[in-house]
Amino acid sequence: MARALCLRALTGAPKTRQQLADLLAQRDIPEDAATTVLDRFTEVGLIDDAAFARAWVNSRQAGRGLARRALSAELRAKGVDSEVAAEAVEMVDDEDERVAARRLVERRAGSMRRLDRATATRRLMGMLARKGYNGGLAAAVVREVLDEVGAAEEADELVVEYDQESALP
Repeated sequence: MARALCLRALTGAPKTRQQLADLLAQRDIPEDAATTVLDRFTEVGLIDDAAFARAWVNSRQAGRGLARRALSAELRAKGVDSEVAAEAVEMVDDEDERVAARRLVERRAGSMRRLDRATATRRLMGMLARKGYNGGLAAAVVREVLDEVGAAEEADELVVEYDQESALP
C-alpha cells in the first residue's frame, strides 16, 4: 500500500522524501513500513532531494523570478535538508538575481506609468520584497528601470512636439 501511494504521488511530479513521508503519515501507514519504502525509493533513485532542489531552483528562479532567500524558504517548507537547499540555491549567483529582478520590474513598470514615481517605487519595491529580494538590490533595480522609463517617455514627448511643430504651415 505504501509503495503504491508513493508511486502514484511521484507520477504527477517529483516529491521530496519529507513530502512522501507526510503523505504516508496522513494515510495512517505504519512508520516502519513508510521508512522501508522511502529508503528503497531513495536507493533506486526515485526519491532524490538534491535533484528535486536543483530542479525547483531552476524552475522557480527562471519562471517566477524568485530570489535566493525565497527559494531557500520554499525548499525548507518542502522538507529539503538545509545543506541540500543551500547547495541548490548556490546555483543562482548575484548577476542571475539582478537580471531576474530587473525583468520583473520592467514587466510591471509599464502598467505604473500613470502613477507618481514615489508610489510606483513603493509598489515595485514591495513586489520585489515579496519575491525575497533584499532592499539594496531592489532599490537599485527599481531606480534604474524607472530612470530609463522616464527618459524614454521624455524622448517620446520630444518626438511628438517635433512632429506637431513640423506639421505647422
